[in-house]
Amino acid sequence: MPELIERTHIRSAAPGQAERTVRLDLRRQIAGIEAELGRLFAAAFPKGGIELRVAGPGGPRLLSVEELERTRDALAGRMQEARRALEERSGVELAYRRLIDEMAADPASHRWIRVSNRDIGEPGCRHWHSRPRWGPLGMLLGWWRVKVSSGCPLAGGSGRCRLPQAAALAS
Repeated sequence: MPELIERTHIRSAAPGQAERTVRLDLRRQIAGIEAELGRLFAAAFPKGGIELRVAGPGGPRLLSVEELERTRDALAGRMQEARRALEERSGVELAYRRLIDEMAADPASHRWIRVSNRDIGEPGCRHWHSRPRWGPLGMLLGWWRVKVSSGCPLAGGSGRCRLPQAAALAS
């Protein structure tokens, strides 16, 4: 975190100018951290899990140098948490992708395991499921396969009207 938080040393200049320089530097650091949080939020967008809101202390007003430092430090902590969460999530997603490859190579060793798109960090309803070919007969004979679903079902359903009024009108 030393590269994120820079300590500004106040020189022996005019008192108002030194504080203005410190404020500008702190606001620049806060803007950089907020931009990085925005990039992390965009990287995790379909999955969520990263808080983007920045809470200001007490409404619109001019913040003191101490309040700006607290805001910067809190944002830097949130940024580190977001990075850690993304790294953990990407490790889990990679493990699920490897599991899909292992399932495809040897379905009998991965009986009844199901991996969804959500597990590998992708949108959609597709999933991979190791199941026996030909139901109970295939299970007894050891004929296993990995079945990949075709994705999300259609929103319209089968096309038949199920409303009681429509059924009464049709008859």
